[in-house]
Amino acid sequence: MGSNPIIRVENVGRRYGRRWALADVNFEAREGSVIMVAGRNGSGKSTLFRVLATAIRPDRGRALVGGFNVVREREDVRKITALLSHYSYLYESLTARENLRVVAEHLGVGRPAVNNGLMAILERVNLAQRADDTVSTFSAGMRKRLSFARVLLQQPRVVMLDEPYGQLDPEGFVLVDEVVRELKAKGTTILMATHQLERGASLADDAVLLDAGRVIWSGSARDVLAKDRKREEAC
Repeated sequence: MGSNPIIRVENVGRRYGRRWALADVNFEAREGSVIMVAGRNGSGKSTLFRVLATAIRPDRGRALVGGFNVVREREDVRKITALLSHYSYLYESLTARENLRVVAEHLGVGRPAVNNGLMAILERVNLAQRADDTVSTFSAGMRKRLSFARVLLQQPRVVMLDEPYGQLDPEGFVLVDEVVRELKAKGTTILMATHQLERGASLADDAVLLDAGRVIWSGSARDVLAKDRKREEAC
């Protein structure tokens, strides 16, 4: 695992109207590490990921991903990151294979490589038998699997998984665990926002606990369960 911070967040704030969804957030992520981001609904997890993925701009502070500024160097950040969000952003009228082909063409992958690789990726997420079915016929869990396939196709240096276990069955949970381990083995840095604390802690190296848009604790992932219990008892 590398020791250099591939993600650096410095006093980042993001406001929606009068409410600060993020307030003076600071943390770093080492290259090749898995970071679990925990917190209640509305604590700022999704907003943080959207800032790092350049989907929205911070109102103050600075965030660097791979050394690139998320505001001034958005395109460079987007080349090395992939975000799995609550929304699938899939093309409903296209098949699973066609959805991946659109992503591949956007990435500049040649057609021979696309044809050879798409089925392997769909097989990896257990969708090979539905490769030529339109997304409009897919269940929520199948859409989540296809979104994972899109992440794998991108081969990013940094992956942000926002509630990756949502809408999945137990078999899907195992798939998420396996994909996280595989990505980490390749040196990919992973940020994972999840309410599945025990499961997340078993995969992550470090953890960040958010509350009302602020980092209230950070440390080893194995300690986050005890910290979260103390927080719940204090409420």
